[in-house]
Amino acid sequence: MEEQSLHDPRSFMPAELHHRHSKYSQWKFKLFRVRSMEKAPLPIETQMEKETFFGISHPAAPNIDSDNGVGQGSIMKLGLGGKSKDNVEGPGRRVDMKLKEMDSHMNHLRCLCRLCGLALRKVKGPVHDVHGNLDEASKLTLRKMGCRLTCWPEVILKVFKVEVTQDTESIHPLSFCHRCWMVAIRGGGICSFTRTRVPEWKSHSSHCHLCFPRKHSFQQIGRKRRKTTPGAQMLAKIGRWAHGDNTAVGERRALGNPVLTATRKSNNQKVQGLRDILHCCEDHLSTKLISEKLPADFLFSFTCMVCGHLLSDPVQSPCGHLFCRNCITKYFFVLGPQCPACNLHCTLDTLTSPVKAFFLTLQSLPLLCPRSGCGKQIRLESFTSHCLDHEQDGQDTNKQPLEFDKHFLINKGGRPRQHLLSLSRRAQKHRLRDLKDQVKTFADRREGGDLKSVCMTLFLLALRSGNEHRLADELEATMQGRGSGLHPAVCLAIRVNTFLSCSQYHKMYRTVKATSGRQIFQPLHALRAVEKELLPGFHWFEWQPALKNVSPSCNVGIINGLSGWDSSVDDSPADTITRRFRYDVALVSALKDMEEDIVEGLRENGIEDSTSHFTVMIKESCDGMGDVSEKHGGGPAVPEKAVRFSFTVMSVTFRADRKEEEVTIFAESKPNSELSCKPLCLMSVDESDHETLTAILHPVIAERNAMKESRLILSIGGLPRSFRFHFRGTGYDEKMVREMEGLEASGSTYICTLCDAIRAEASENMVLHCITRSHEENLECYEIWRTNPFSESADELRDRVKGVSAKPFMETHPTMDALHCDIGNATEFYKIFQDEIGEVYQKVNPSREERRSWRSALDKQLRKKMKLKPVMRMNGNYARRLMNLEAVEAVCELVASEERREALRELMRIYLQMKPVWRATCPAKECPDQLCRYSFNSQSFAEVLATKFKYRYNGKITNYLHKTLAHVPEIIDRDGSIGAWASEGNESANKLFRRFRKMNARQSKTFELEDVLKHHWLYTSKYLQKFMEAHKDSAKALQATIDPVDNQYEDASLEDRDV
Repeated sequence: MEEQSLHDPRSFMPAELHHRHSKYSQWKFKLFRVRSMEKAPLPIETQMEKETFFGISHPAAPNIDSDNGVGQGSIMKLGLGGKSKDNVEGPGRRVDMKLKEMDSHMNHLRCLCRLCGLALRKVKGPVHDVHGNLDEASKLTLRKMGCRLTCWPEVILKVFKVEVTQDTESIHPLSFCHRCWMVAIRGGGICSFTRTRVPEWKSHSSHCHLCFPRKHSFQQIGRKRRKTTPGAQMLAKIGRWAHGDNTAVGERRALGNPVLTATRKSNNQKVQGLRDILHCCEDHLSTKLISEKLPADFLFSFTCMVCGHLLSDPVQSPCGHLFCRNCITKYFFVLGPQCPACNLHCTLDTLTSPVKAFFLTLQSLPLLCPRSGCGKQIRLESFTSHCLDHEQDGQDTNKQPLEFDKHFLINKGGRPRQHLLSLSRRAQKHRLRDLKDQVKTFADRREGGDLKSVCMTLFLLALRSGNEHRLADELEATMQGRGSGLHPAVCLAIRVNTFLSCSQYHKMYRTVKATSGRQIFQPLHALRAVEKELLPGFHWFEWQPALKNVSPSCNVGIINGLSGWDSSVDDSPADTITRRFRYDVALVSALKDMEEDIVEGLRENGIEDSTSHFTVMIKESCDGMGDVSEKHGGGPAVPEKAVRFSFTVMSVTFRADRKEEEVTIFAESKPNSELSCKPLCLMSVDESDHETLTAILHPVIAERNAMKESRLILSIGGLPRSFRFHFRGTGYDEKMVREMEGLEASGSTYICTLCDAIRAEASENMVLHCITRSHEENLECYEIWRTNPFSESADELRDRVKGVSAKPFMETHPTMDALHCDIGNATEFYKIFQDEIGEVYQKVNPSREERRSWRSALDKQLRKKMKLKPVMRMNGNYARRLMNLEAVEAVCELVASEERREALRELMRIYLQMKPVWRATCPAKECPDQLCRYSFNSQSFAEVLATKFKYRYNGKITNYLHKTLAHVPEIIDRDGSIGAWASEGNESANKLFRRFRKMNARQSKTFELEDVLKHHWLYTSKYLQKFMEAHKDSAKALQATIDPVDNQYEDASLEDRDV
């Protein structure tokens, strides 16, 4: 009984499997044990396999009684009559097979996404490394959303809640797809807005779903069932049976599962199944055409392993097998990336061309022409040309075409075949449907779905092959983004800088397109899209804390400057028109316009990641534009004068933590150019109308005061950064300063807007004065003037308040304007020249006719010698050309006395030594010697005026001469410069008002101001200026061709742009 129990398989069954009825036969039990072994191998055997794979030696097993023949883990011996894997193949072969399976398993993992499990080739876009660092584009994008992470494992842990730092190559994929990258980016690197199910990755086993995927069942949906194509695993088995390869693939076959011979298919069935997939019989030549009887092995080496025909465009796999390129491509697409012969993983990228000797041997194979009556023996390389000769000769036209030449085009009669371009669009799609599908398949698999690039590249190659290189160069330029068509920003820059109206630009656009046949310029709607990005109200920003009495809305464009007028000026109707930007929105747009310059400055100083402590210095300018009347235009009766309020971003500085020195990130290189002076408000009002000017500028002042107490949060360079603003009202002339600070007019006894000196004191002591006035002091003086707390008389009260007669409504920086200082001093020198010509130092009270004759002689002499045309009013250009030694020499020709000539030369020489100090942008660097000698020169200048020109400066002096002699050193010591803070940019932009109004001649003054303000802002855009630098010559030539008459006038006025 004991011996019987040892040989009875049921004696080894677990207790729960024993049945009281012994109706299970022995073969059923064997089958049960084999299947159980496949589904759940013993842990001891699994552990031994792992240790063998990793090269770990296993201790010797305990001795087992040879009579039993049974030990631990010997289920194979029980179920299969004592045969085990080690007895059949040996341990070395088993380890090699396990290594191959693990290699194949890892190849499958490399093709999958770590996060979603999808195949990487099915997702369009680049592939990203799970353990890599963030690339620059991803890092900048995440930084915009507040994420400061630098590597992908941290981002994946935040977004997908998956720890990937402990991943192993044998279990987990090492890449993730572009779709999961989009999920991470949209979540800001912190969370996920899309539910992504991360698969659970397991180690390789006999039930690995990657190596042995389950077959999907076909369901009937009311249609005829199509003939199923053989699966990849079945064709792999067919290939092994056909070529006698007994190599096992999966662990199921490695463990000894026998392959039933009843399931084998014949070689003919395999070939027929492949031909149903490939359809290459009409394209490839059969081996039956070989004329000589060659050895079978030799012939097999020139046969495709997929279709069985002679190789056509042969390629070689990494495992050494040969295929037709077309056949293996179709095979990979239908059955997957694996070798048809040995089932090794391979793709189209791994295929290579055979060696040259193989090609020569293949092309030298002898083929027999199957044409009736021919019977020639032709080499394979000349077989196609031989068949074409038969077609041209018209031999055997009545017979059916043979199998080998079915791929030649044959005219079967009927209507002649039409050219592709002569067909309708529907017919073109029908004829090219197969080609379109192939190209789309190629684009999806190899180029990430970029079908357009594939088609354009094919067209480019066709042009190159046809020697049409000009068209090919244009197409290639278009593909690379530098095509013949100009960028919309370039077109907008050309239109704004050449002052073209909409109709003029549209006419030019249509003319160029009609003559050249290409769309070089962009249409107007494309230009308007660029305008929206450059005008204020496009960018998002935030103020912390929020601005008082200012809306938090960001998308605010041009607004009416008379908002709230009825509640501020006694409910009187408005007799003016004004349009403006909101101050904070305009500053945001100006900073975004110079974003590239700011980022470049941060990069040069190595502080790209800094987000706070940025300081922006703003120069404010306001001046009247004079008479701007026009005959046309509807609307209310408004004054014929206009005022512009503008600002300039002078500098952006950064102060690091625990450091006192500020680092300059951006400094305006041309602070006195109209290209850097951005308009904020345009108003049709007289600058001397104090009440109206106060009411219009009051909202601007309120916004500026609110911005002083807050900080701006704005995205620059992909990071939110903090900015604080400092405002300096320096771009005002003498008249505007007195209007804003509530002082008396320029002819007042109180000569200066910086100190309390009266005109008599200033003439006696020309040099020694200090700056005493300020905005706060002027407000206090106005309160005293308004309340008169000491009950004083008008003269006594006037002396107490130092000339303050109105309420100061805008704070100005106590300084002097360099441009108007030059103009005022030039006006005074012009009068000195007249007096010297008429010898006023010897006369008393000359008549008006005498003075008129002196002026006429002076103008005639300056026009003759200096080519200076007489002007009604002194301007910057006239003053610049008048104040030099050459002009003095021309005047001295009209002066009789040599002593007076030397006095004029000495006065001009001292003045020219003083002038660079207040004109220079940075006098400490540009003219340090003149700066050091300025006090001495000013004292010498004052002595010359007090002695040699006493007849003119006895008890009186002009306002600007007083500021020039008394206050320049103190201002430069405090601010560092006078010339950089001048109002030249605002003054030189006066001519732009007339040019833009002519450019946008709409019949309403309201819309006219909006158009002028919009295009003036675009004219100052640094973004467009960079485009215009490259197209400056073409823009000038274009303007000359459009309007040659006006262009001469514009060239004359453009000379004064950088005054």
